[in-house]
Amino acid sequence: MRKEVIRKYKELGVDVKKALKTLAKVKVSIHCWQMDDVQGFENAGPLTGGIQTTGNYPGKARNFLELTQDLDKALSYVPGSKKINLHAIYRVSDEFVDRSEIEPKHFEAWVNYAKERGYGLDFNPTCFSSEHVKDNMTLSSPDDATRAYWIKHCIASRKIAEYFGRELGQKSLCNIWIPDGLKDIPGDRMGPRARLKDSLDQIFSVKVDHRYMDDSVESKVFGIGMESYTTGSHEFYMGYAMKNNVLCLLDTGHFHPTENVADKIPSLLLFSKRLALHVSRPVRWDSDHVLKLNDELQDVANELVRCDALDRTYIGLDYFDASINRVAALALGARNMQKALLIALLTPWERMKELQDKQDFTQLFILQEQMKLMPFDEVWNEYCASQGVLADETSWYEDAMRYEKEVLNKRG
Repeated sequence: MRKEVIRKYKELGVDVKKALKTLAKVKVSIHCWQMDDVQGFENAGPLTGGIQTTGNYPGKARNFLELTQDLDKALSYVPGSKKINLHAIYRVSDEFVDRSEIEPKHFEAWVNYAKERGYGLDFNPTCFSSEHVKDNMTLSSPDDATRAYWIKHCIASRKIAEYFGRELGQKSLCNIWIPDGLKDIPGDRMGPRARLKDSLDQIFSVKVDHRYMDDSVESKVFGIGMESYTTGSHEFYMGYAMKNNVLCLLDTGHFHPTENVADKIPSLLLFSKRLALHVSRPVRWDSDHVLKLNDELQDVANELVRCDALDRTYIGLDYFDASINRVAALALGARNMQKALLIALLTPWERMKELQDKQDFTQLFILQEQMKLMPFDEVWNEYCASQGVLADETSWYEDAMRYEKEVLNKRG
């Protein structure tokens, strides 16, 4: 990196070396389900719960060994500190284990994998793609047996997250998302939410050691088949989280397309000890497209940095695209998350705050536009070099295509 680049940023009050050191410490939780289209190791049935993948690109991972092999290849292109985010359907066992009966031993292979690489692990109960989802309902079902089943599953999931944190020395996030809702106009909005509240109360009444894990709850505006009513709305979960000292997870694809999710970040940080994110790219709905370095992603990164919230936020990625090379897809999105964070760290926020408070919006406008022409690419190249990762997109793409030819295309 040229000294001229460091000088240009320094003139604006930005310490490039400090930005690089900060970014290297930020943990981004990489979702394993990009590698197999959210199939898991439980069965090969279709996705349900208002989510779907599109495409049939060859080389989908079919088991633990293939999935971790693909993860290793994808993450070899991604700089920075990493965690791996798992769903309950990714348990590793020689025998079938019902979701309500999962135990830490069923994820021992993942713990060993993470230990060898210095990764942390996050966890999610899988409350979809199951015969136990009754009429699009799980924790809010009017059927007592259905609710009891999913309560048991979520309790078991929290114990697994606690196990991850204890074994790996990195706190694990256990996030609950359910697909519950109704296709058409409801006759009762309060009842399902009252049942959901009761279910959550039962789940969180079981004690775990919060030195090793945190709990979060995740809302959604709608899903396929649940267009008219979603039990776990943002307002419901935000209220529940604030009252019960759990985290409110914001998924950037789970809001109306005209909502600015980044704008919600500083509001939640004022009232919550920590924040949890699933970063995705919605196209008209929660389509979970691969992250691009666009304005929406940059806005999220900007808020995390200027709110000084990087050490208070669980940053998780959540996208899955079956129409392109899955290894490349995972790497592309993760790299773009890192790029957005680096751009935010190279921005003179204190100067911008001063200009805003002085009502000097003309100069603020000019400074914002000036930042778009700064030599960010040279800083990115330096960061990748320091992490032992290829900076040039073409270089790692060529390696990914060799992997596709030599490994992915040979899978049945």
